[in-house]
This record gives sequence, C-alpha cells and structure tokens, in this order.
Amino acid sequence: MDSAKDKKSQKNIKNATTKSRRSRRTQNNAKNCGSCPDRQMNIKQAVYAPDSDSTEVESSTDEEERWKDVARSSEVPADYYNIQKLVKYIKAGNQTATIVSLCCLQDYDLTTQINQFAIQDIGGLDVLVNILECNDDKCRLGALTVLADISLNIDIRKTIVDLDGIPLIIDILNSSLNNLKTVAAETLANVAKVRLARKYVRVCGGIPKLVDLLDIKLHILQTPREELNFEELELLNMARAGARALWSLSDSRHNKEIMRKSGIVPLMARLLKSCHIDVVIPIMGTIQKCASQPKFQLAIRTENMVADIVNHLNSASLDLKMEGSTAIYKCAFDQATRDLVKEAGGLEPLVAIVKDKTIRENKPLLIGATGAIWMCAVSDANVMKFDQLRTVNHLVTLLNDESDEVLTNVVGAIAECVRFQHNRDVLRNANGLPSLVSLLNSSHAPLLENLAKALKECAEDAESMRILEDLDAVRLIWSLLKNTNPRVQAYAAYAICPCVENARESGELVRSLVGAMELVVGLLKSKDILVLSAVCAAIATIAKDSTNLAILTDLKVIYKLAELVNTTEDLLRKNLAAAIASCATYGNNTQELGRLRTVTPIVSYMTSDDPEVHRTTAMALEKLSMDPQNCITMHQSGVVPFLLECVGSTNKELQLAAAGCLRNIRELALRAEEYLLKIDDD
Repeated sequence: MDSAKDKKSQKNIKNATTKSRRSRRTQNNAKNCGSCPDRQMNIKQAVYAPDSDSTEVESSTDEEERWKDVARSSEVPADYYNIQKLVKYIKAGNQTATIVSLCCLQDYDLTTQINQFAIQDIGGLDVLVNILECNDDKCRLGALTVLADISLNIDIRKTIVDLDGIPLIIDILNSSLNNLKTVAAETLANVAKVRLARKYVRVCGGIPKLVDLLDIKLHILQTPREELNFEELELLNMARAGARALWSLSDSRHNKEIMRKSGIVPLMARLLKSCHIDVVIPIMGTIQKCASQPKFQLAIRTENMVADIVNHLNSASLDLKMEGSTAIYKCAFDQATRDLVKEAGGLEPLVAIVKDKTIRENKPLLIGATGAIWMCAVSDANVMKFDQLRTVNHLVTLLNDESDEVLTNVVGAIAECVRFQHNRDVLRNANGLPSLVSLLNSSHAPLLENLAKALKECAEDAESMRILEDLDAVRLIWSLLKNTNPRVQAYAAYAICPCVENARESGELVRSLVGAMELVVGLLKSKDILVLSAVCAAIATIAKDSTNLAILTDLKVIYKLAELVNTTEDLLRKNLAAAIASCATYGNNTQELGRLRTVTPIVSYMTSDDPEVHRTTAMALEKLSMDPQNCITMHQSGVVPFLLECVGSTNKELQLAAAGCLRNIRELALRAEEYLLKIDDD
C-alpha cells in the first residue's frame, strides 16, 4: 500500500474496510505484497507451484476428517447478536470506535463455536484481515488478538488463508513492537495447521522471521516468570509464540530444511534448557517432527540435545514426556544416539512410562515411549540394561493393547530383546507367545513385519518352538507370504527357516501345509531383493529334507534359481548360493545347473567382501563340482586361488567346503592325467 492510502486508512478505518481485498486486488493487481516484493498481490495463484506437501489447489487441513459444523441451537444466545453489533461498529466506525469495538470483542469467549460463528456469519473475518493492512498498531493488535482466538476453528483458518491474510501477518513480524509480533506468531501457530498456509508462510519468507523470535538470552529462559521484568516477559512470550508457530510449520519437509538453514538448531538447544514448560513443549514438538531428517539427527547429537531431551522425560507434564519420547524414537536410529540416551539415563524413565498403568489411554505418549524402547533395544548394551528393568515383562502386558501403532512398537522391542536366549525364556514364562501368535491375524503390515522378526528369534529356542507348533503358528507365519507388503513377505520367509529347522518333524510339517512349497517357489518371481533373499534362505532350509527337495525339483525350482545368479547384491548372493547348495544334490540337478550356466556367475561371488557370501558360495561350488564338466568350468573361471585362500579361513564350514571343492577338481585332473598316460602307453 502506498503512503497516501496508509494516511487515509489511519484517518478513517471505514474507508479501509468498505471494499473487500479481492476487489482492490482486481483494480490494482500489479501492486506487490510487502513480504514478497517479487510476487504479485494475488499470491494464491503464484503458490500453486509443484510442492510435495500438497497437491490441492484449495487450502486443506491436517485433520484426517474435515471439521464438522456443530448444529446451531434454535435459541441463539444474546452474545451472538452482541458480537455482531460490535463487528458492525468496526465496519462503520472511525479509528477510535474500531479500537474500542475490538477491545469489547475480546471480552467475549471467542474460543466457543457460537461466538466464532457470530463473527464469521456477518463477514467479520474479511474486516479483521483488512484491518491488518492499516498502519495503526493498536488496531492491528486488536484485530490479531481476535484472529488468534477464533483461528482455533478449522473453517476460520481456511477462510483466513483464502482471504490472503498470511502475507499480512508475516509483514507484522517486521514490527518493532514485541507484543504485536507475539500475537502474529500465535495466529500463525493456529493458521499454519492448514497445509496450504504452511506453503504461504514459506514462500513469503516467514520462517526466518519466526526463527529470529527464538533468539532470547539463556538467563530469561532459566528464570521463573515471577522474577522477570515486563520486557523480559514480553521476550519470553514472543519466543513461546514463535516456537508454537514453527511447531505447526514443521509438518512440511520443505519448511524443516529452511528452518535448519535459518539457524534454528542452536536456538532449539538453548530453549530446551528452559524452566518454562510452555516454551519447552512446542520446541520439543518441533524437534520430534524434525528428528526424522538425517541432517537434524546429526545436529541433535552435535548440539548435545539428547541429554536435555532425556531430562524432560522426568517432567510432570505428559505432553512434554510424549514429545520427548517421540523425539528419541525418531532419533535413535544410529548407534551414537542410542549410546547417548543410555549415558544420559534415558532408559529408566522410558520403562517407567510403560509401567505406568494410568497412562494406558494416552496413546501418543505410549506410542512414543514404546517406540523409543524399540529403537534403543537395537543396541546390545541397552538390552542388558532393559533386562535389569524387567522390560520384557512390562512389554508383554501391552500385547493386548488396541492400538496398532503401540503393538507395532511393543512387538518390535520384544523382537530386539529376544535375540538373547534369556529373554526368550522370560517371554515364554510370561506367557507372551500365545499373545504374539494371536496378533498374526492382524492386517497392519508394520505389526506383521515385527511379529515375523520376533517369532523368528523365538523359534531358535527348542522349548518356544514346541509352544509355537502347538499354537499352529507355522501355518499362520506361512500365510504371511501371501501378504502384499514385500517386507512382510521377506521377514515371514526368514521366520520360516528356524521354524522348519527346529520343528519335531520338519519335513512332514512343510508337506502338511497345502500349497506351501508352491507359494515359496512362486515368490522367486518377486522384484524385491529382500524378498528374493529371504525366500532363497527358506528354500535352502526346506530342501534339507529329501522328499521336500524332490517336490521342489518337480516345481522347477532350479530353473528359477538359475535366473537369479547374475546378481551383484551380496544379500541375495549369500542365500541364493545356499539354496543352490541344498538343491544341487538331487537327481541330475548338478548337471542341469551346469547346463544352465550358473557356475561362472557363482564363482564370481568369491570376489565379495562378505565372509558369509564366501561360505555359502563355497558350499554351492562343492556340490556343483560333483559334475566333471562343472569342475572344468570352475577351473577355467579361476576359482582355485579363491578356494586356496578359503582353506586358510577360521570358519570351519568354509574350510571344509573349499577343501571339498578343491578335492573334486584335483580328482578330475588326476583322472584326466591317468587317461592321457594310458593313451600314450597304448
């Protein structure tokens, strides 16, 4: 707006509000927005550039279900009409009347829906947004205060966005008045829950301005409110409002990156040390939303935030505990962070949350705590600490929870703990196996994936395997191979291996499952490397029974395995070689695998850096070397130096397989030499 219009607006608010902003933009669409000098005033059309956060052309909300209007009572309260009268005064009055009306408007409870309806129904939102364009700070403060209260309503948030109020609010962040910036940030904290609003704030350059609001001195953060002077209180409230706004904005991955580049990380580290819970909660919420980004995970470690996050787990605030535990859940994907959590004493409060039966209905907190325990349990040292806290017993009590997310995290944590034999005993004695097996009927893919991992570890224990057989768990695990999720298929196939290996009658168990082997062989057509590797491991185990191997051979399994040999993935190489080693011993499979030209590619596996690949490859080569033609192919492929090196390995299985293959090659060479000598003698 030019200076002439500003003076006119100051002189008479009525002239600034009689026309809608849309009509003014139509009359002069070449004027630029103050926050965005390179963009036209009609920002709504400019912001429709491709963005991964939203594909809508209209503003949308984060809520899964659209906000439903509450049915209005036939008896409208008197406040409804009084509020509408005040809005009329704002429309028609001069500057003084506008300020007085705005002050009177704040005397009503604007957080109730009927009062919000009163403002919306009479067109008050357009008026309030228009007032933000004037240069009178008192008018703008009054209008923003009202907008901050009524923007708790989802529809009103959308309307503010549609009226292009975001650029005006961001312009106010340039004000020299702290209270004005505070209310502007509070309003953005509510409005930015609309997805399109988050894009507007980013495009208009609002994020760096909000980050600047967080830059206050540490002594203000660590001093109780009653000991702060008026100016310090203003700064504290401004930081809290800025933190709330950034919390809402951090739902967008683009916004997270701009926040990081704007220098938010050291400011978050400072604010975490605050004694003011209302400041720490939004900052912790921002951290947990940003913690899914690898760059933020590194920053959280380097800024030593983990210890402060852990300290807040002991807070009396459940919201703060929830945000803190969720932040650990998202950060603890690397060993360094898990170690820092343990060193800071974070494992005990996490287990204490799980033990507390009074918070069972607080699902977000329970999801955060169980998720953090799951991630921390990936480290062996942390499992030892969890054992002292009897964590497995506490987790078993949550296996009847109704939340899929809680169950996924609980089962994931159990899967990590039962990697150790003593925890398998604890789980079995706590009667946890029946609960795990009953969950196999779930349709939640992440839960099924973790169940397969947990039952795979349990099946390694003979006593647990007996219970699983009695519960018909193997059939249920096998049925997971039909799941459409590749990861569920893969981990189900891995779980099948110990189940078959440790069953009472492993061969008969597999044959008793109708269509089981056809299902396994059919998965060799998958395009997913993890699935192929897991299925090969299952075939290698199933084929140890001669009858099952005969059935697999009839299902043309060696032809499907031969199609996979030209791979460079060590994960697949390891289990594919094991499957070929198991299948090559039946009938003329050895010769057929040679004819299918599998020998030379398998020899190339010996160039891998993975010792496990060497082991299974040597086993496959030993079986394939039973055929003379294959021995010739191996020798020509240069396998001998690799086998000689493997003979010196400390792995007994690798030693024996390599030596056996060398023996077969050498025997063929001796027979050929004897044959040539005999010809010479003749």
